[in-house]
Amino acid sequence: MKFEILHRDPLSNARAGKIITDHSTIQTPIFMPVGTQASVKGVHQHELKEDIDAPVILGNTYHLYLRPGLEVLESAGGLHRFMNWDRSILTDSGGYQVFSLSENRKLTREGASFRSHIDGSKHFFTPESVVDIQRKIGADIMMAFDECTPWPCDRKYASESLDLTHHWLDRGWDHFNKSAPLYGHDQTFFPIVQGSVYKELRERSAEKIASLDALGNAIGGLSVGEPAEDMYAMIEVVNKILPEDRPRYLMGVGTPVNILEAIERGVDMFDCVMPTRNGRNGMLFTSKGIINIRNRKWMDDHTPIDEMGCSLVDRQYSKAYLRHLIIAGELLGAQIATLHNLAFYLWLVREAFNQIRKGEFTPWKEKMVKELSARL
Repeated sequence: MKFEILHRDPLSNARAGKIITDHSTIQTPIFMPVGTQASVKGVHQHELKEDIDAPVILGNTYHLYLRPGLEVLESAGGLHRFMNWDRSILTDSGGYQVFSLSENRKLTREGASFRSHIDGSKHFFTPESVVDIQRKIGADIMMAFDECTPWPCDRKYASESLDLTHHWLDRGWDHFNKSAPLYGHDQTFFPIVQGSVYKELRERSAEKIASLDALGNAIGGLSVGEPAEDMYAMIEVVNKILPEDRPRYLMGVGTPVNILEAIERGVDMFDCVMPTRNGRNGMLFTSKGIINIRNRKWMDDHTPIDEMGCSLVDRQYSKAYLRHLIIAGELLGAQIATLHNLAFYLWLVREAFNQIRKGEFTPWKEKMVKELSARL
């Protein structure tokens, strides 16, 4: 993987660049649609490419390991071939999913034991096995196995959790460097900064991660319920330490406003289920604010979904038609809303790139934050 910073904003830490993997060139800042189980829910792969033009999507180690299983993925030649996706894929290590199984998992220095949410069967992840699983999945970018602390979280627990995450990181990093890709394309390993909302823990973790000199780094354990200002503060702490010349990935974030605030603080990569999940439930993110398309006020509004026209569906369908589909429970409604939201998120980060390139990101961002926060 290669990363190059092309432009810097003169008034903030925002930067515009590009990541090159063996499968695609990724303009940054970038939002990555979440395809947890080898599918971005309700969206065809050709729509991701032709309508949204997503250069990279996510898969999830935990879910793909359980279903369809590694034998199926290996027999297909990896996830790219299995799902007919010839652009980049990033896989989360499954740490967050194991964390969410708090009633059915146990963490030790050796690894994490847990029960499947599908059938209750017992499984055990180690830092090494998670590397091996991601090798078999074949993602371009692989994530370290970590513990994502809850919020709120006392300092003692956060510190002990961080020690565990760093212990797992050393083992995962060592195993990654001793193993090899299986499908003829290069794979990159991102370590993850943890430390909850404690400045000194975040600094210690960022210094540890920076010392590995990995090709990219991630910031985890945020957007788990903490106030947005705490999240922004931790991003600032971490990005003062993480290498400037490597991409920074803020995991699981977030709203359009969250993304712009993080770009301003030097983050390059984002993912979140919000545009797809909220879209299926009738919440639309638009260039003028947030729309609950179920509201009666849109019943006879025959204007485009978003005047900005971020995607083909914006130009094809009206708010009134989309409202009808959502209210009627038609599958097409969920598909259109999902496509719109993903296209809007991709438009937002591309526009951020353009504004950084022009040296006008900061005033544009301030204007957009006000507009994107509005409830229409």
